[in-house]
Amino acid sequence: MGDRALLTDFYELTMAAGYFDRGKAGDTATFDLYFRQNPFHGGYAIAAGLEFAVRDILETRFEREDTLFLSGMRTSRGTPVFSDGFLQYLREYCFRGSIRAMPEGSVCFSSEPLVQVTGNLIECQMVESILLCHVNFQTLVATKAARMWEASSRGSIVEFGMRRAHGPDGAVSASRAAYIGGAEATSNVLASRLFGVPARGTQAHSWVQSFPSEMDAFRDYARTFPDDCVLLVDTYDVLESGLPNAIATGRELENSGHRLLGIRIDSGDLAFLSQRARERLDQAGLGYVKIIVSNELDEYLISEIMAEGGRIDVWGIGTKLVTGDGADGAALGGVYKMVEHNGRPKIKLSNNPVKTTNPGAKRVMRFYNSQGLMEADAVGAASEELSEAEVLIIDPHNPLRRKRLGESQRSEMLQTVVTDGRLVSDPPSLEEIRKRRKHQLDHLHESYKRLRNPHEYKVGLSLQLWEQKERLLNPRMA
Repeated sequence: MGDRALLTDFYELTMAAGYFDRGKAGDTATFDLYFRQNPFHGGYAIAAGLEFAVRDILETRFEREDTLFLSGMRTSRGTPVFSDGFLQYLREYCFRGSIRAMPEGSVCFSSEPLVQVTGNLIECQMVESILLCHVNFQTLVATKAARMWEASSRGSIVEFGMRRAHGPDGAVSASRAAYIGGAEATSNVLASRLFGVPARGTQAHSWVQSFPSEMDAFRDYARTFPDDCVLLVDTYDVLESGLPNAIATGRELENSGHRLLGIRIDSGDLAFLSQRARERLDQAGLGYVKIIVSNELDEYLISEIMAEGGRIDVWGIGTKLVTGDGADGAALGGVYKMVEHNGRPKIKLSNNPVKTTNPGAKRVMRFYNSQGLMEADAVGAASEELSEAEVLIIDPHNPLRRKRLGESQRSEMLQTVVTDGRLVSDPPSLEEIRKRRKHQLDHLHESYKRLRNPHEYKVGLSLQLWEQKERLLNPRMA
């Protein structure tokens, strides 16, 4: 992929060079990608970004220009950073390992693996940055979109955020992730072409300002787009000017055999204005005209507008969605940690218990209660049998919190995506991913979807995995 191979943190290359120099190129390893806290202090996350990450991992090659650039790097003493032998290794590099992951669109939770990578130590190390870059950002945005979708009572959401996104790459990735999470369209035309997401847009205030009057602006826009006309009604005054002119334009469209599609309100008290607009549109016989709102919306404001009786048909959401804006910062704290080396489980210790890792290759089994709702996730050793009648899970951060999961429906969450450096099947379509997200949220109790103080979903270690962790924490017990 040319310079895409250099889209990595420098320490991936220095560690890989060190492994190579110290004779560890033949070592094997397993790494987990997971996050320690659900984003937005919420009760869940929506997995996304896997297809992009896997594509980049499998296509990464170091071209001549890449290794030439690396060969010119020097230490503080002026010596080459990378040896000729390691640079030759990079020229022959490709990922030959295996990847297991939760499918995109899956409801997922903190402290459980979203992705597990197994294979050659250097190759597993080299994929860290690109894997985290894709999965962290798209999971964050998909989760934000899902929260907005739920807050709107699963209403119609359009992603309008390109102009506020974190650069062009961020804009495109955010459009895809927002669609996974619940948006039904985007204003980003490139994302529409790349992913098949419907493109939507209206006009800016500059359109209205460029005409002698608001009515002239509305009338000319309707003449250009008679079957797809949405009018921005807040340039001057929504109730005194914009709405009356929109109603007049709507009647003119009817007389010519067309229909006004909608109006958009981009400022002011959106709950109040949408109520008044709905009343006047209905009184004018334009009950079919949709009301679209925008203006720095997030899930909390959407929830408040809904509670106040807002009459909204479509929510246009930009900045707060594509940046993943939240009280805890616009980032998902996903990490990538070694859990096995040369077949032996490994653990990272920390004074902060949350940062102590869970060792070994793993599997994740999801359990459902008698009503078909998600009950808990059991994280066990990869070789462990979790399909028996009863499974005991232990909170990895508080061993006194335990739960027995009895006979119930259960499903394996980590699916094989790559084996020996090859995709096992074509990636699912975005529509399949969206259906998975909806289906899984349908089976998540409302208490976990609350915007404030959601109930904590139970993710626990199996007894076997917990005992393995204890042996590593307390070697004398082994």
